[in-house]
Amino acid sequence: MDLGSSSQDRTPVAVTIGSFDGVHMGHRRLIQVARDRVGQAGKVVALSFFPHPMSKLRPEAAPARLTAFDRRAELLREAGADEVEALEPTADLLGRRPEAFVDWVVKRYAPLVFVEGPDFRFGKARSGDNEKLRAIGERVGFDVEVVDEVDVSLADQSIVRASSTVVRWLLEQGRVGDAACVLGRPHLVSGIVRRGDQRGRLLGYPTANIETQTMLPRDGIYAGDATLPDGTVRPAAIHIGPRATFNRMNRTMEVFVVDWAGPLAEGLEEYGWPISVRFRAWLRDQAKYDSAADLCVQMARDVERASTLFESHPEGVGG
Repeated sequence: MDLGSSSQDRTPVAVTIGSFDGVHMGHRRLIQVARDRVGQAGKVVALSFFPHPMSKLRPEAAPARLTAFDRRAELLREAGADEVEALEPTADLLGRRPEAFVDWVVKRYAPLVFVEGPDFRFGKARSGDNEKLRAIGERVGFDVEVVDEVDVSLADQSIVRASSTVVRWLLEQGRVGDAACVLGRPHLVSGIVRRGDQRGRLLGYPTANIETQTMLPRDGIYAGDATLPDGTVRPAAIHIGPRATFNRMNRTMEVFVVDWAGPLAEGLEEYGWPISVRFRAWLRDQAKYDSAADLCVQMARDVERASTLFESHPEGVGG
């Protein structure tokens, strides 16, 4: 492996490799250190496995997706990356020995430094680690910087290490405020509005039924906000889960956008338009009500709480 021209003749490049799902505080720290190593005149390249390698190796064990690739790339660039490339986990790429994988990266980017976390693994059967990477770098001529994990304080004052796994666990518990602490911003779900059973409009609370590939938090009612196709951000009350009051047991994500006349009034089609929703706070568990009237009373409370939270914290929890 030959880096080619001398380091004095080329733009300094820092490379960091991982899945980067969620782009949490630990990921952002990697990008920051990479930028510090090459300076503003250098280039920071993030190579993101997408989809997760486990989706090819053991699909049944693949973790839920926190971010689609476009969103992931956007967040990595906001954190300071100059270039973000998707690494498709093909059998060929995952089957390369560690030396062959690094050779491929070096020939492509000629990095002066790899910046990785302490648990970085690469190559066939994850047999390469940071010590292996350092040994290759000593022969080839690049440096390796290992960045400590980032600790985050949650609402109950407990300390956790920032990781995508921790974010997923917090979302599974409905702890969207704590997930925002680890992410550095509220969890965002983007999707397309699809036709539902139109029950909400009959109750006076027309909801957008969202189809998404992004992980949803635990079933329940949440306060959040919705970004509409024209870029407007409005408070929203969000329902995740089955609709037990009406014996509809399929899991859905339904969003009531506060103080909005609806898609037709905005010149949109009734269905098929994009929406992004941020989860600000857990409001309550789901409940089965004796009547639609009782449900409407509770929905009014939920909408009022979502609106109040939005007015008092327009940037959102962690945002």
